Amino acid sequence: MNKPTTILFDAERMKYPNTGLFYFCKQLAQSLIAKATAANIQVQLFLPSNQQQQFLADTKILPIQFWYKYHLPIFKEVDIWHTTSQDSAYFPFHFKKPIVFTIHDLNYYHDERKSMTKRNNWLKQLQKKVDASSHIVFISEYTAKDVQAHINLKGKPFSIIYNGCNFNETSLPTIPIHAPKEPFIFSIGTIALKKNFHVLPALLANNQMQLVIAGITQQPQYLEQIISEAKKWGVENRLIFTGAISENDKQWYYAHCRAFVFPSLSEGFGLPLVEAMHFGKPVFISNATSLPEIGGDAAYIFPDFDPANMQAVFAEGMKDFKENNREEKVMARAALFNWDEAAQTYLNIYQQLA
Repeated sequence: MNKPTTILFDAERMKYPNTGLFYFCKQLAQSLIAKATAANIQVQLFLPSNQQQQFLADTKILPIQFWYKYHLPIFKEVDIWHTTSQDSAYFPFHFKKPIVFTIHDLNYYHDERKSMTKRNNWLKQLQKKVDASSHIVFISEYTAKDVQAHINLKGKPFSIIYNGCNFNETSLPTIPIHAPKEPFIFSIGTIALKKNFHVLPALLANNQMQLVIAGITQQPQYLEQIISEAKKWGVENRLIFTGAISENDKQWYYAHCRAFVFPSLSEGFGLPLVEAMHFGKPVFISNATSLPEIGGDAAYIFPDFDPANMQAVFAEGMKDFKENNREEKVMARAALFNWDEAAQTYLNIYQQLA
C-alpha cells in the first residue's frame, strides 16, 4: 500500500468550548479519523493542548504552541492542510501544498457594530485566504451565495457540505440544575444581538410555559434588553438563563421542551435547529440567512417579529404539529444531516487533491 496521505486538520477553534465551532471541529474530526484508514489517509489534529482529552489516546495530535502565531511551521510531513474556519488564527499562507478551506459565514463582515474599515480589512484578508486555497467548502447554500457576493473565487473549485448531528444516546440525560417546573420552550446560543432572543418573551403571553435560553453571555447589555422585554409582557418570572451548559443538559432540554425556537438573524448553518429536529420537536425559526434552507418544510417560520404575528405562527404551528403527527417528518429531516456523510465528502476532496 502507498504511503498514507497526511492531513493536518486545524482544530484551533476548539479553544472556545460550548460553541458551534468547537463541536464542528470535534465531531467532524472524530468522523474523519474513524474513516481515514480505509481511505489510506492519516489525520493529524492541530489542536490546543488542553483539548487532547476530547479524542482517543492514539489520536495523532500536533499541539498548538503559542509562538506559532509569530512563526507557523511548515510541517513537511503534511500533504494537505485543512483550515476549518475563516477565523482560524493559523492560516498557512506559506504552505506550498494543497489547502482545503471551510468557510462558515461572513458574520464578522456583516456586524454593523464594527467600523467599515475593520470589516473591509477582514474581507480583504479572507480574499487572500481564498486565493491561497485549493478547494473551498461552504456549510450551506446560503453561505456559498453570500461569500460569492463579496469574494472572487477566481474559478476555484468549491463544495457545499452540510454539518451533521450525531448525539451519543447510549444513556438517558440526567436532569439539569436549571430544570423548569412547568412546560417550557427552549432556545440556545450566545447571548448577543444577532441571536434575536428579545423577540421570544412575547410567546409566553396567554399561556403558563417557561422560556429557557442556554448560552454564554457575550453582550451583557443585550441580556438586559431580553429581561426588559420579558418585564414588558409580565413574564420575567418565567424566563430562565442557564449560562453555558453541558452536552447532558443540552440533550435533556431538547428532549423535554414543548418546542424549540430559534429567531437568529445570523447563521451560516444553524446546528441547534438540526439538533432539536433530531429529537422530533416542533421548531420555529426566523426567515433569515441559512435557517429556511436547513429547516425545509419541517420548520415553522416567523415571517417577521411582530409579537401578534409570532404568537399566531406559534399557536398554529403547535396545533398543526399535534394534529398531524409531524414528529417523524421532523426527525427524518434531521437525519439528512450526518457527520459520517460529511466526513466522507471531505475525504473525497482530500483524495482528489492528493
